[in-house]
Amino acid sequence: MGTTLRALIQDHENELEELQKKIGYKFSNIELLQVSVVHSSFAFERLDCGCHNETQEFLGDAVLDLTVGHLLFTRFPEMREGKLTRIRSALVNESGLAEMARAVDLGKYILLGRGEDASSGREKSSILSCAYEAMVGAMFLDGGYDVVQDYVQRVFGPLVEERGDTLTTTDAKSGLQEMLQEQFNEGPTYVLDAEDGPAHARIFSVSVHFRDKTLGAGRASNKKEAEQQAARAALDFLRQKK
Repeated sequence: MGTTLRALIQDHENELEELQKKIGYKFSNIELLQVSVVHSSFAFERLDCGCHNETQEFLGDAVLDLTVGHLLFTRFPEMREGKLTRIRSALVNESGLAEMARAVDLGKYILLGRGEDASSGREKSSILSCAYEAMVGAMFLDGGYDVVQDYVQRVFGPLVEERGDTLTTTDAKSGLQEMLQEQFNEGPTYVLDAEDGPAHARIFSVSVHFRDKTLGAGRASNKKEAEQQAARAALDFLRQKK
C-alpha cells in the first residue's frame, strides 16, 4: 500500500524546511515543493496519487527560459540575439542546471524508487536538472513571475557576471548551427534514432545530419543532452577535416 502526499510532507518536514532556507524562498503551498522532488520512479512505487515532478519540470523549463532571457537582456542590452540565445542555452541545459542543483544539494532531497536510488540516481545530472526545473516551476506556481525573477537574479546573476562570454562555448548545438549557416547558409537536422530502457530511465540516441551525411551521434538520458553530444561530435569531425 502506498502513502499519501500529505503523509510524505509530514515525514519530510525538516528536509523541506531546510531546502526552503537554502533557496531563500518560503512556500505558501508546501505540496508544490514536495512534488518537485518526487521522481516518477518513487511515485509509481510508493505514492497513492502517483503524482511526480514531470509536469512541474515542463513548466519550470519554460519559466527559466523566460526569466534567464530577461536577465541576459537586461545585463547585455547591446548583445545580438544569437549570442544571447547561446548564453541562455548554456545556462539552462542539463549540465548547467545540474550544477545549480548541486549548489543547493538538491540530490539529498529527491525521492527515488529503489532501483534508481541503488544506481546513484540522485547524482545523475539528468535527474538533478529535471528536479531543479520542477522546483522553479513550483516557485512560479506558488509565488508568480516576480518571485522566480528575483531568484534567477540572485543565483544566475553572479554566474553571468563571473563567466560571461565563456558560457557560450558549452552550447555545441548553437556552435554547429552557426558554423554550417556561415559556410552553407543551411542548418543541420537532428534525428531521434532510438529510445531504450524503462520509462523512468530512458536513454535517447540521436544523430545529427547535414546534406544526407551523418556528422555525429550522441546518447543521453534526455533528448536535449543527446543532441548536444551529437553536435559536439559533429564539431570535432568538421574541425578535423579542415
